[in-house]
Amino acid sequence: MTDGSRDIADLRPSVVLVTGVMASGKSTVARLLAERLPKAAHIPGDVFRRMMVSGREEMTPNQDPEALSQLWLRYRASATVADEYASAGWTAVVQDVILGKDLAEYAALIRTRPLYIVVLAPSAEVVAERERQRSKTGYGAWTVEALDRSLREDTPPLGLWLDTSGQTPEESVRAVLEGLDEARHSAWEAARSG
Repeated sequence: MTDGSRDIADLRPSVVLVTGVMASGKSTVARLLAERLPKAAHIPGDVFRRMMVSGREEMTPNQDPEALSQLWLRYRASATVADEYASAGWTAVVQDVILGKDLAEYAALIRTRPLYIVVLAPSAEVVAERERQRSKTGYGAWTVEALDRSLREDTPPLGLWLDTSGQTPEESVRAVLEGLDEARHSAWEAARSG
């Protein structure tokens, strides 16, 4: 099975991390990408947040220590699950909001290689419009502009960055598959960015 010039079987077994701000299209793109692959698991990071039923602290711009601790528990859980799927021969497509220096630190949690990092980076205006159209609200204490600024100013340029502002989800998946070489992450890149 091929997609353009890439054989999508090249992705198995591996981990693909799809990140970006809330309402950037991560869930949709990650799910569609997993559906296109011959043997893939979709691992939404928010599942691990929702597993914390009582005592959960939501992340806010204040970065409360307990909320940060819970965030990293969630990140470690998703990284472990991704590695387990990959070790069993699956492509694990992880999707979560991982920004700033956390991106390189998360990549270091993943043992599986190859690891592909895809950052969805539509414009703040497009994200704000998508947020208005969604049935769920992701922003709460955050603003689209503040999170977008964190993405663009604080996040190291790891992997494949896609401005998906004018793309359909299917076009974004095609761009991911065509950009796999750029998305591929290595330990050397992590050391350089840290």
